[in-house]
Parts: sequence; structure tokens; C-alpha cells
Amino acid sequence: MKIKSVEMNLSATSPKHYPKDDFLQVAFVGRSNVGKSSAINTLLNRKSIARVSQSPGKTRTINFYSVNEQFYFVDLPGYGYAKLSKEEQEGWGKMMERYFIESPNLIHLFLLVDIRHEPKDSDVQMYQFAHHWNIPITVIATKSDKINRSQLQKNISVIRKKLNLLSGEDVFMISSLKKTGKEEIWSKIIDIFAENGVQIDEE
Repeated sequence: MKIKSVEMNLSATSPKHYPKDDFLQVAFVGRSNVGKSSAINTLLNRKSIARVSQSPGKTRTINFYSVNEQFYFVDLPGYGYAKLSKEEQEGWGKMMERYFIESPNLIHLFLLVDIRHEPKDSDVQMYQFAHHWNIPITVIATKSDKINRSQLQKNISVIRKKLNLLSGEDVFMISSLKKTGKEEIWSKIIDIFAENGVQIDEE
């Protein structure tokens, strides 16, 4: 996939701030410090278009990145950061729920989990939430360079079992360090847009 242009279009905290155009959106969500921003940067062939933070829970807005002036990558705030106050956690939940419900151009959600660890209950809840609202969802396992190759499929099996994935549901792997896995994920993204009537220009 050739990335000609990427622009951070806007940051939003409520539906009134969402993009007004009709570009379709694929969104990325995961626990704080799962490597979500790094994965987005890897997919977009950019070093720092999505801010990579060493401080969990730093991202508090929904960030929309216009890609090739054709569609959006949406970077959703990380969840599961224990030091957030109850009020902050509730605010995060309401902001996310409004986006999932009130963003008609959202066509797919990518749930990112750390391949080194069994998914947390919050990951399971996010996966179930997407199904509850009939949002198509695909799992991406990050940091695949952090474990031995012999362990990869074993850990993927743990992820599949914890999230109760069906046999036909894919789990993709990505390494932002080694830049591996992005071709397979882009192939999935292109298929997603094609299923929604949009032909992405790959060149």
C-alpha cells in the first residue's frame, strides 16, 4: 500500500467535532501502552504521525488521520489505565460509546492486544461491546518481535481462547520495531473498504 499523504485532520471529544465529510473510517483501540500509536505509525509509514507516549492514559481525544485523502484512520484513547479517576474513566466510556453509536462512517474496529500477555477482561469487554453494536472487529497482536517465533502461535491461541474468537476470525500480528505484519493488515483493510463499496488506490 502506497501512502501518499497523511494528515491529522482533527481531534474530537464529542460528535460535534467529528469530520463532516463522508470518508469512511477504520478505528484502532486497545489498552494503554499496547503499542497502538506505534502500530498506526508503522501502517502509515510515518515515524510520529500518531504520538507515541511513555505515559499511559495520555491520549484523551479521538484523533482522525486522513489517509491519501480517501479515508480515515481513527486513533481511539487507550483504556485500562488504573491511575485514572473514576470520573475520568466514566468520561472515557461515554466518549467512546458516543463515537461507536454516532459515527455512521465507522466501518471497522481493530482491537490491539499485546501478544506477550493474555487479554485482560477490559479487552474482552471491548470485543463484546463491538459485537453488541454490530461493529465488525478484527484483532491485531502487537509487539510480535518481543517473543520467540516458536511461541507466536501458542500465544495467538491464548488470545483466541480468551476472546472466544470463532475459527474463521483472523488474528494479525505486527511488529513496529521490525516493520513486519503490515502488508497482511493492509490487505485486510483494502478488503474491508471493498466490502463497503470503496476501491482504495494502492499505487
